Amino acid sequence: MSARSFAAWLTVVALCASSSLGCREEHGDDPPIAPERNMYDSERYNPESYSQFFPDHRTMRPPVEGTIARDRYEDDPEVATGLLADKSGYVMTIPATFVTRHGGMEKILARGRERFGIYCAPCHGLTGDGKGMVVCKRDKATDPCQSRGFAPLPSYEDPRLRQMPDGQLFATITHGVRTMPAYGAQVPIPDRWAIVAYVRALQLSQMAEAKPPQVEPKPAAGPEGDRPQGGNP
Repeated sequence: MSARSFAAWLTVVALCASSSLGCREEHGDDPPIAPERNMYDSERYNPESYSQFFPDHRTMRPPVEGTIARDRYEDDPEVATGLLADKSGYVMTIPATFVTRHGGMEKILARGRERFGIYCAPCHGLTGDGKGMVVCKRDKATDPCQSRGFAPLPSYEDPRLRQMPDGQLFATITHGVRTMPAYGAQVPIPDRWAIVAYVRALQLSQMAEAKPPQVEPKPAAGPEGDRPQGGNP
């Protein structure tokens, strides 16, 4: 056998031997042949578990300093948080820069109505009366509310909610309050402001305070001498 043939034969044998080491036994009871198991059984950590590798021993690593989300970054602090720039309170109305940037209030309201129907109406109801399907069991909107065991929700007609700053409504959607969960992870910033705008529209259209009818005053009767001649007494 020539040296070249022997080298080729040796190469084939080596390849067959190395490939057999990576094969898994599918039908036998013997354990698979895996001298180096790092690729076969890679190490992992359970959430919130202890780590001996990192100096702070936390397996869940914080984002790198300066990391910016690609689709959720907002450089206007009032739009991003609902707070004034100096954080002394909430913005009273939806920031004008946001309204201009998103094509005007008409487009914002259309988007808010859609998002409200998805995320808010199940609990708050389509009209904001606090009697959504999660809270009340009823076949029609006109049927009496049969409680499902949840705490009753306030109506948007509540004066406290009517007088609440728009920024506070935005922050409530972002962080949640009491039994209401936070929706900051599910609802992007523009949609949160759109929902705030639609809530205000509901308050104006559905929960407007009824005003008593105005009666036009009757003209006062003139003096006796002013009656036309031949008229009724």
